[in-house]
Amino acid sequence: MSKKTAEDFEVRVEKAKQILEKLMNPEITLSDSVKAYEEGMKELQAAQKMLEDAQLQIEQIRTN
Repeated sequence: MSKKTAEDFEVRVEKAKQILEKLMNPEITLSDSVKAYEEGMKELQAAQKMLEDAQLQIEQIRTN
């Protein structure tokens, strides 16, 4: 994982954490919680894709 990719990964995870904090607020509306959940899932999916890509790169290096 390149330095830029690692930074992007960390940013996405941090955004997901911030969204989780927002969801934990008992005063959040249902509409806002649904929007926040969708946004959080997108961030986590992007982070997961980055991890999978990095794992693939590691496997390619190992087999060469």
